[in-house]
Amino acid sequence: MPAMTEISVSFNPILIFVAVLLTIMASYTALDLFTLIKSSDRNQKFLFLGGTFSLGIGIWIMNFIGMVAININASGSYNIPLTLLSMIFGISFTGMAFNTVIERELKTGNLIARSFFLTMAVLSTHVTGMFAVGMNVQFGPIIFLISALIIFVSFLFSLWMLFYSKSLSYSRPIWIKPLSALIFTGAIVEGYFLLIRSSSLYSKGEISKGSSPETSLIYLVFFAGILILGGLIASSTLISKRLEASDTHLHDIKAALDESSIVAITDPKGIITYVNDKFVEISKYEEHELIGKNHNILNSGFHPPEFFQNLWKTIKSGEIWKGEIRNKAKDGSFYWVETTIVPFLNKKNKPYQYVSIRTDISALKSAEASLKHSLKEVNDVKFALNQSSIIAFTDEKGTITNVNEKFCEISQYSREELIGQNHSILNSGLHSKEFFKNLWKAIAQGEVWKGEIRNKAKDGSYYWVHTTIVPFLNANGKPYQYLSIRNDITERKKTEEVLHQQDKLAAVGQLAAGVAHEIRNPLTTMKGYTEFLQLDETHEERQEYLSIILDEIDRVNNIVEDFMVLAKPKAAELEERDIIPIIKNVVSFLEFEARKRDVKIGFEYQQDIIQIECDENRLKQVFLNFIKNGIEAMPDGGDITVRASIINNQVQIAIQDTGIGIPQEKLKKIGEPFFTTKKNGNGLGLMVSFKIIESHNGKVFIESELNKGTTFNIVLPAKSA
Repeated sequence: MPAMTEISVSFNPILIFVAVLLTIMASYTALDLFTLIKSSDRNQKFLFLGGTFSLGIGIWIMNFIGMVAININASGSYNIPLTLLSMIFGISFTGMAFNTVIERELKTGNLIARSFFLTMAVLSTHVTGMFAVGMNVQFGPIIFLISALIIFVSFLFSLWMLFYSKSLSYSRPIWIKPLSALIFTGAIVEGYFLLIRSSSLYSKGEISKGSSPETSLIYLVFFAGILILGGLIASSTLISKRLEASDTHLHDIKAALDESSIVAITDPKGIITYVNDKFVEISKYEEHELIGKNHNILNSGFHPPEFFQNLWKTIKSGEIWKGEIRNKAKDGSFYWVETTIVPFLNKKNKPYQYVSIRTDISALKSAEASLKHSLKEVNDVKFALNQSSIIAFTDEKGTITNVNEKFCEISQYSREELIGQNHSILNSGLHSKEFFKNLWKAIAQGEVWKGEIRNKAKDGSYYWVHTTIVPFLNANGKPYQYLSIRNDITERKKTEEVLHQQDKLAAVGQLAAGVAHEIRNPLTTMKGYTEFLQLDETHEERQEYLSIILDEIDRVNNIVEDFMVLAKPKAAELEERDIIPIIKNVVSFLEFEARKRDVKIGFEYQQDIIQIECDENRLKQVFLNFIKNGIEAMPDGGDITVRASIINNQVQIAIQDTGIGIPQEKLKKIGEPFFTTKKNGNGLGLMVSFKIIESHNGKVFIESELNKGTTFNIVLPAKSA
């Protein structure tokens, strides 16, 4: 058995320097490749293998060249398999250490495991390398444990800076990788020297004074290591440049997003892992209050649970979700954000994180709510106007562009018949051209016009409207459309007309009360003396004159009687009577006068008995007036037909002649005091007749057509059986 000889060692400083330099290069290249794995979704395996080989060979080269740098007077033989095994140990343990870099979740256990495997890489490479050169190693346990612990702590600190420190990981200062590479190199180098110092080396053979016969093999391995490291450094540099450009682009995008958007990153469970300054600003939470929480911290309670269930269902399936969310800030205020949530998928197409990009739309939402409120108010006003008023829109030329239902209802035109027309379609002819000229002058100047207009409906009937025309002005102050708001005042106009008639009647009544009594006394005297003179007069011509005087006195007396009726109308003494014999009596009374004028009077009735409550004498006066007016309206003869019937529990009596008719403009004035269509009439007879019918709770309607005749329609309540 060969004797074990203790070996004394000394170092070659040049080789040690080269070894350290190569280790620094290898460490920097490896760490560069490993840090690129986190920011690259492609070529992860290539980067991992490159980093593993680079650091593993760096550890091996430090130990191998370190052995060469020691002037060992040993046998100089090298065990090639063990040499390769030491290289494999270094690469394998390095791969184990950085295998978790590919994973996205970084845990404390992973940090300790990485540091342990890197420590094992240094120890296994060193020990195996010792045996590879034919030496036995005996380590001092205390110094060995201290050396291993220092190596472990150095690796732990460097890995923490690179991968676990959140502030350094996100900010990525330029010095972090060089410093980490130096710490790695220091751990490897100090491991080498401490392990040498803690060990006693013994040669298995005799010590030789000369150089190793396998020096060429050493330099060959040395050269191969440099080539491998050079290739790895070159590839690392190339990849770094490409990824640097990509990182710059991504950094610019991130900067732009941070300036314009609210950005947050969460893990697969929705736990917030990152927020930008704008997120902090709008939520009013500090960053540390948000990290580690989920978005329930911002829940405003506005959205139902189904809303968030659908959101999560979408993003968990790998689809992008977009929508609007109302959040609640720390101070209790609410804000709206337009949100896009992008899931990032792993190789199994499962999300490993979510990036949410939000835009503050609170002002837009506020404007939208204000607009909705304004639109509601406008719709409410529009509804109220449509329910209460007659509305029409016209363009600047007066062409109708829109009307509401009430417009169609009162005008009796359909919407289709009105759109595209102008308001002349409703012109009643009452107002002058000057009236409409002044109207257009006002609204064309942008002024609101108000007034009353009488319009003509499709069926020819007239209606009055109180009109307000509002011009809408463009940017140049010129009207581009007009809105007319009308209210039906037809009934008011009728009431005004009735009041006007009553005022006239009151004036006539006052006149009658004042003069009727004074007139009747002289008339009685005049009539008495005229009749007395007529008794003694034998001269025929004078006798005729006296007859004329008596006729005129009777005429004046009749006028006075009418005045008295107006001045002191008698209360109607109504009794139940059959209207048929009353009318027959009046017709037979006037038949003689009618024949003299070549007028035929006919009486038609459907029932033999028509009972009403009436003052018979006063009702006879009405029939006499209407039939006599009909006779006088036919100077060349004609027919008068009187009809009596009961319709809807009302007695309707029509007195129709075939006379000359009454013009429409005069027809509406019939019944006014002193208005008459006859040459010698005074207008009081019809007025008194109307008053008598009103006292019987009845009405009178007049229909007339020029050259065809006139019909007086009397409507009285029938007596219930």
